Amino acid sequence: MVIEHAMWTEKYRPKKFEEIRGQKEIVGRVKKLVKSGNMPHLLFAGPAGVGKTTLALVIAHELYGSSWRDNFLELNASDERGIDVIRDKVKNFARTKAIGNVPFKIIYLDEADALTRDAQQALRRIMENYTATCRFILACNYSSKIIEPIQSRCTVFRFKPLPREELVDLLAKIAKNEGLTIDKKALEALFIVSEGDARKAINILQGCSVEGKNITEKIVYKVAGYARPEEILEVLKLALKGEFEKARKLLLDTMLQYGLAGIDVVKQLQRFTLKLETDDHKKLEIIHQCGEAEFRIVEGSDEFIQLEALLAKIGLIGSS
Repeated sequence: MVIEHAMWTEKYRPKKFEEIRGQKEIVGRVKKLVKSGNMPHLLFAGPAGVGKTTLALVIAHELYGSSWRDNFLELNASDERGIDVIRDKVKNFARTKAIGNVPFKIIYLDEADALTRDAQQALRRIMENYTATCRFILACNYSSKIIEPIQSRCTVFRFKPLPREELVDLLAKIAKNEGLTIDKKALEALFIVSEGDARKAINILQGCSVEGKNITEKIVYKVAGYARPEEILEVLKLALKGEFEKARKLLLDTMLQYGLAGIDVVKQLQRFTLKLETDDHKKLEIIHQCGEAEFRIVEGSDEFIQLEALLAKIGLIGSS
């Protein structure tokens, strides 16, 4: 018996334009550019797990067919962010002609916003000099970190997190294909913990499959290391009512149960503050205090002291 060990994110990665989820306008425009055979440099900006790398790979498959590996260079700029990599690897690949009918090769530079400014300047010059033999697809989380001369040489596409319907439908199909039973609450939980990141959602689903064939909301939160919304809301309500000891105990129990880091807890508290049934002024003040706690934890403060201080401030806000 052959046991399959494929990662689901790769197993279910789209191979055609029609299979890509949640970016219909972008896919439609890129498809037309590819069909025209005169593709410009492209800049894909957006959060993780929304289809940037997938779309670049689909472009390569569509243009080059079976010889795509010979004409497509993929680099991760966060690993290789210096000027030497741009001058050596990128330049050497860009200057040689493509194999096949397409007149240009493609260099895909993931996390391009991690490149140093000097490396970006070197990249700009290569983009200018080798347009006859090479096209660049740059992917980044923040387009503002890409220098203006590069942005002006690219057609920019801004990717969005996958909408609920698209992500839930994708996860339901994967679960069915893998012989899993998954209910609506578990699918909703997967959407909440992934925040529209398809890669993260699929990885969590694969992690849940180890627990058994029946996937529940409880299993999703446990595998994701994410407290259930009701528990976080209860912490906030207790703190607002001034019941500091109860709020503190529930928060610590929740952190131990799900293995949460302080920074994760602060982010969840901030997120669910908006669902509290209290006036907007108090919500604003709580979110401000969450920001203060997050900053201090990032700077190296003790997370438990910061969380206790945050709960104390929420209690003071509730009493005002």
